Amino acid sequence: MSRSTTLVRAGALVAGGLAVAHSLPALTSLAPLRPLLAPGLSGPGDPGHVALTFDDGPDPDSTPLFLKELEKADVRATFFVLGRMLVRSPDLGRRLVDAGHEVAVHGWRHKPLLIRTPWATRDDVARTRELVADITGQSPRWYRPPYGVLTASALYAARECGLTPVLWTHWGQDWTSRATPDSVLSTLTRAPLAGGTLLLHDSDVTSAPGAWRSALGALPRLLELCAEQGLRVGPLHEHGL
Repeated sequence: MSRSTTLVRAGALVAGGLAVAHSLPALTSLAPLRPLLAPGLSGPGDPGHVALTFDDGPDPDSTPLFLKELEKADVRATFFVLGRMLVRSPDLGRRLVDAGHEVAVHGWRHKPLLIRTPWATRDDVARTRELVADITGQSPRWYRPPYGVLTASALYAARECGLTPVLWTHWGQDWTSRATPDSVLSTLTRAPLAGGTLLLHDSDVTSAPGAWRSALGALPRLLELCAEQGLRVGPLHEHGL
């Protein structure tokens, strides 16, 4: 075997190893594996509490309607915002904080991190973190990657920015054109709500057009169920993580 062939093969092995290391955290996106690989990543918390979270906003077409429902119930939540949405609606970002809600980082663009370079990933996280802090006056604490798929680069970027990654224990599958308030509620309640971190969407920017209506329609009954079970509902910073 020639020296050049040996170097090529060695380079390929190194590149392959780096690719595996980069993508290995993505295994935590598989719900059955997550409790084994990273028990705290889903956001299990205080058994008397439910953490309510929303992704993909703020959206002037839909987020104010969610704020209205939450205000009716006197409930606060955590909103994982996209930088490209927040920069278009800074007043809405400030309104979230003024209403007592928590604003967290979902990244600048909702692009899969597995196909992004480490530099692009860091820029995505850091730009959004800085924007949230500048607009709301508060430093965000939490990070949720697009599609819930983490990479080694994303974990490094989150740590560098002082953010804690959090996914979810329950989701409503409210992003499809088939979703309804009943289907969202049924999906969320397949497992006990106590101590859970719930994922819903307050925007359809990455979902089927109008899909957010299914989450909005399910929200009042969801909050009623939590109250009936004696569960407090609030943002992640009250969840005991």
